[in-house]
Amino acid sequence: MDSIQEFMESCHSDITNTATTITTSNNSLVGSSNSPSASSTTTSSRYENQKRRDWNTFGQYLKNHRPPLSLSRCSGAHVLEFLRYLDQFGKTKVHTPICPFYGHPNPPAPCPCPLRQAWGSLDALIGRLRAAFEENGGKPETNPFGARAVRLYLREVRELQSKARGISYEKKKRKRPPPPTPQQQQQQQHHHQSLPLPHHHLPPPGTKKD
Repeated sequence: MDSIQEFMESCHSDITNTATTITTSNNSLVGSSNSPSASSTTTSSRYENQKRRDWNTFGQYLKNHRPPLSLSRCSGAHVLEFLRYLDQFGKTKVHTPICPFYGHPNPPAPCPCPLRQAWGSLDALIGRLRAAFEENGGKPETNPFGARAVRLYLREVRELQSKARGISYEKKKRKRPPPPTPQQQQQQQHHHQSLPLPHHHLPPPGTKKD
């Protein structure tokens, strides 16, 4: 399974490289108007390359399965087996409930807790494989990567890791600006009162409007 280990290492490097590319492109937006199109093209090509590698790796996993599995016989249960198998190549420390660092986002010392695949990596992987399945002729209604069992498993991993690592995966709500203070309201009123009134030119007496 050396190919799968290499595949997982490439996943982590691609995630890092993609983040670096996005950061670099964002910093260069001020200097170049062509950066958005170049950045989207680079990100798209990375996504397509990663999706192709993911699909080939899953196909290799099915071939090495005992007994070997064909894609037509693959179900959500086999996808779960694949995700659990990938945990041995994980690099994310997930603390157990008995660990003193359970729920600590930045542990001050090492601990014997196992390494797992991060929820975000698994979620992105399933998204790419789900798209690749349909691009390779699979029907959406028989897509094993969209099975309910897979969705429930990813939700369970997210909740478990968020508690164990002390990291919330909930989307941050957009903060509303605070209401103006009484002093700011007085300044605004003073500003409006100090604005000059518009000057209307009145016609001389006796003239008719057109």
